[in-house]
Amino acid sequence: MGPLVGMLLDTPTSDLFDAAKEKEVQDSIWLTLSASFLGTLFFAIAAIPFAYILARKQFFLKRFISGIIDIPVVIPHSAAGIALLGFISRDSLLGKAAGTMGFSLVGHPAGIAMAMAFVSLPYLINAARDGFEAVPVRLEKAALNLGASSFKMFFSISLPLAWRSILSGLIMMFARGMSEFGAVIIIAYHPMTTPVMIFERFGAFGLKYAQPVALIFIAISLLIFIFLRWLSGKHTHA
Repeated sequence: MGPLVGMLLDTPTSDLFDAAKEKEVQDSIWLTLSASFLGTLFFAIAAIPFAYILARKQFFLKRFISGIIDIPVVIPHSAAGIALLGFISRDSLLGKAAGTMGFSLVGHPAGIAMAMAFVSLPYLINAARDGFEAVPVRLEKAALNLGASSFKMFFSISLPLAWRSILSGLIMMFARGMSEFGAVIIIAYHPMTTPVMIFERFGAFGLKYAQPVALIFIAISLLIFIFLRWLSGKHTHA
């Protein structure tokens, strides 16, 4: 907390307002938030059912797959970016598919969203898996015995009871994604996300020029995180 307070006291208010008015800063913040949000929503569609499978099913190499899930968290994120770059480059299957649609994933907001999701997805999968594991199996079996389909059972029993953990995982994935630097800068230096912009301004012009942007982004991130936590608490106590 001390460094943040020190940065706030060391940054003139006029510099904060000047940075906040810059279109480049506004665009980078919007790109960062929107890419992380959309990446979280898109990958959650597959991640949540996958977490349920991990929680309920026993299959060959399950422990190995569970370990693979955590790799993006433990390896250097620049290395994660290099791995992802090979997966979405113009010569890859995914890159060629994007090329047929007239764009390249490298240097594109979609590629940025993928980089953010790649390093943050384990938070959602692990949280959702823990939530599903906490759901009593007998309730699911009772629903099935009463004639509910597996699909209906999942959406009427498993998902509502695990929702608190899933929502926490979604919040952590979104927050981790928007703060990502190492993987994102490998995929797209331009357009700049805010962490990349802070790094670029610090390297080119020094601390005083990077500090206002960093402080604005920290403040926005804090407000969003507080709001999401409040929303999740309100939802779970409703």
